[in-house]
Amino acid sequence: MSANDLGRKLGIGVRVAGRIAKQRAEQASAATAQPNQQSPTADRPIARPNIKEVATRSHNLTRAAGRGVGGFLRPFGRVGGILWLEVTGFFFGLFALYFAQDLYRIRQSYLSGPNHAHFLLSAVACVVFLYLSVSAFWRAGKK
Repeated sequence: MSANDLGRKLGIGVRVAGRIAKQRAEQASAATAQPNQQSPTADRPIARPNIKEVATRSHNLTRAAGRGVGGFLRPFGRVGGILWLEVTGFFFGLFALYFAQDLYRIRQSYLSGPNHAHFLLSAVACVVFLYLSVSAFWRAGKK
């Protein structure tokens, strides 16, 4: 369907809807202009719903909708949790690689030297981030 055909059909639809709305507005104004005639429902009293019944039905409907939405989203929550663990494990792995490079760069200072404290800090950080990375992937695998 080309853009011109679509525009033509939408234009026709808008014109028809405008005519229908105009006719209904004229009918409504004609009905209010004749106050002598009573509507067929004027004889009947207005029925008021039982408040407790409406509240109970509303509560049941809300609860059912919540269960339906929860059932629909449950698999996405599981997959989202696994994906979150894998992404965090990847980033922790990147940090572990960064500190491992730092360890390799200053490897001559591991026993004594000017960068001995820096070497120890990098070693601790590398081990911690490596542990966090491995444990995140381990937990993702268990899910």
